[in-house]
Order: sequence, then structure tokens, then C-alpha cells
Amino acid sequence: QFLVKWLFLAFSLIVYVFVLFFFRLPVRELEPDPGLIYAPADGKVVVIEEAEEEEYFKDLRLQISIFMSPFNVHINRYPVSGQIKYVGYHPGNYMVAWHPKSSELNERSTIVIQTETGTEILVRQIAGAVARRIVTYAKEDQYVRQGDELGFIKFGSRVDIFLPVGTEIEIPILQQVKANKSIIARI
Repeated sequence: QFLVKWLFLAFSLIVYVFVLFFFRLPVRELEPDPGLIYAPADGKVVVIEEAEEEEYFKDLRLQISIFMSPFNVHINRYPVSGQIKYVGYHPGNYMVAWHPKSSELNERSTIVIQTETGTEILVRQIAGAVARRIVTYAKEDQYVRQGDELGFIKFGSRVDIFLPVGTEIEIPILQQVKANKSIIARI
């Protein structure tokens, strides 16, 4: 019985440390810059391509997708400052987050931010096979500041960002990025 208590204590401690690690919130201050788009999430850039965005824009956009492993910080941040024009939540499947169709078929939350210059940027939080909970803080007509918390996705997932075609991209495919630190594009 003594051994069982110690094994239970060790297991509980491991779970506790994992939860603290997973839900960590590092301080990453930045001075907002209207000409820059920062990564909205920590992770690896897995897609940079032109793609049809069907939910809001209904036209061709430049899509950048960031895959977040369970070891990345899962807080998502606003890549630009501006006014929230649209917030949409869609229940869906839980395919692996790196699957090309996960952006359309998985549970997801979509936020459109209009910058002070009128450019609209779409950020989409996508649940994955393990991540089954999306939290989004955005409210329509709210003004948000670049770098502030947008929400989070629990246990591995993906964030897509849709930019106007012709936007100057600053990162290559497979690049590791950090929210509030990595500049991904210029507008």
C-alpha cells in the first residue's frame, strides 16, 4: 500500500506539471506596428499558399497555417490591431490538425479584424484530433490591440491566417514561429 501511495503521488505530480507546462502564458510584450503582421500562435508554418476562403471573403486569399504541437504555447494572439468585424464558431470533426481539409471540416472559430488602414485579416483557430476545445475572446465591434490574447486551443491544433493576395511574406515554409515575436508578413 505504501508503494501504491507513492506511485499515485508521482503520477499526480507528473500530471500537475504537464498541466502547468501546457497552459503556460509567457509574457511577450510588443509595441504595435500597423505595417507588420505577427504570428498569432507558436508552432511550425505548414502551409503558405493561395487558397479560396469560403466563409467570409469568398475569394482568393494568401493562407498561412501554423501547426501547434502539444509542446507549444497554446495561447493565440491578435496578429494586428483593429476592429473585430466578424466572429464565427463552427462545430465539426476532429481530424488531425495538419490535414489539408481540417481548416474546413474541423471544429473552428473564425475572427476577422479590420486594421486602421481598412485591410481585413482573417484568423481561424482549428481544433485537432486531440484538441477538442477552442476558446475565443473576440466580440464583434470590439477594438483589439496587436499582441493581446485572442484565445487558446487545448492540446495541439492549428491556426490559419488569411491575408490579401500580394501580401509580402517574411517567413519560409516549415519555419518555427512564436506569437508576438515572429513577423510573418508586412502590409
